[in-house]
Amino acid sequence: MIPLIVNKNKNKDIIKIPNDSIRVRVVANSNSMKDQLEKEQVKENLQMYLEELLKDEKTKNDTENSIKNNLSNIRNNIETTLKTLNSNTKVYINYGNNYFPKKEFKGVIYQEGYYESLVITLGKGNGNNWWCVLFPPLCLMQEDTTMNELEYKLYIEEIISKYK
Repeated sequence: MIPLIVNKNKNKDIIKIPNDSIRVRVVANSNSMKDQLEKEQVKENLQMYLEELLKDEKTKNDTENSIKNNLSNIRNNIETTLKTLNSNTKVYINYGNNYFPKKEFKGVIYQEGYYESLVITLGKGNGNNWWCVLFPPLCLMQEDTTMNELEYKLYIEEIISKYK
């Protein structure tokens, strides 16, 4: 297992998500207000669906199997969301080894690289994206907006250590 905190960079922790993790990413068609709102709605509905789907999964293998066995349901969830928005945006779904750019969130830098992941691309996929970690389940829980950066970093460390 790769250590959680790799090093410090100008008072920011650089985090390496463990190799045995599974990420999820939703990429917007563009950065227009309409496309970003679509991405946000898809993300919110997808998170609720995945939370229910994966709530009892304890291992990476179980999580991976649940995702793979439900790709058509995931697609249906996204397409239904888009229909409620009167959108005919095309949806592309890929489960596999996908590239993630570097991300900074709450004083933590997550390294870029290729990660096992579920990637949802809306339309041309030229817009900003949202991503999180499905296993261990770092994004399938309500985010506490009052949590400061130190609490957030310790919380991530605690969650990941449960699944080592």
